[in-house]
Amino acid sequence: MPVFYGVEVGSALMLGTAQYPSPATLAGAFRSSGAGVATVSLRREAGGGQDFWALVEGLGTRVLPNTAGCHSVKEAVTTAHMAREVFGTRWIKLEVIGHADTLQPDVVALLEAARILSEDGFDVFPYCTEDLTVCGRLVDAGCRVLMPWGAPIGSGLGLNNPYGLRSLRAHFPEVPLVVDAGIGLPSHAAQAMEMGFDAVLLNTAVAKAGDPVAMARAFALAIEAGRAACLADPMPARDMAAPSTPVIGKAFLS
Repeated sequence: MPVFYGVEVGSALMLGTAQYPSPATLAGAFRSSGAGVATVSLRREAGGGQDFWALVEGLGTRVLPNTAGCHSVKEAVTTAHMAREVFGTRWIKLEVIGHADTLQPDVVALLEAARILSEDGFDVFPYCTEDLTVCGRLVDAGCRVLMPWGAPIGSGLGLNNPYGLRSLRAHFPEVPLVVDAGIGLPSHAAQAMEMGFDAVLLNTAVAKAGDPVAMARAFALAIEAGRAACLADPMPARDMAAPSTPVIGKAFLS
């Protein structure tokens, strides 16, 4: 099971709480998925009031507050402090959005906000790109988890840069890595786990499915299969064919 900032969570699936058609469907999806972490955006869900907070508490899973919708260091830091008071946790998923169309992180602002929040005692989970230099500086700023995107948020495109993600895994073998954003299918989640990532975070792929509860279960199974495959040491890819039937001992007809 993944360990984040010294805390072991029960599943490598991290699931968002937005966009579900009903509270009952949200709760059903979490039960079906067995998700180890629920992400919650303080800014976007504040309108739900006490009923929403009670629903989140009833999920029985670790809560990871989120600075979604923030576009500056000041916004993100202020939202993080509010979330710590509301949820009583030092954990914060740090988002500082820099591009309106792709929702790509503003890595310069992200680094500054990560440094400030780490110094303020937060356990920061930064939503970042797969850039090795940026990720190294996030670790230097105090982050003990990295959350590179697979593709733009909500796009469902899967893992756009497998080479970059594999490189990130190789360069930071001791840092927990979570693929965050862009996951659209269970096969995408399995691919991330096969690469050796510690967890996968998704929301839209479950919340907007025709049957969110069934899709949540499908993702849980895919993540379990991907992790098992990683531990089994998969065969390397080859450029040429290799026969699976041995030639030695084969009868030849003259």
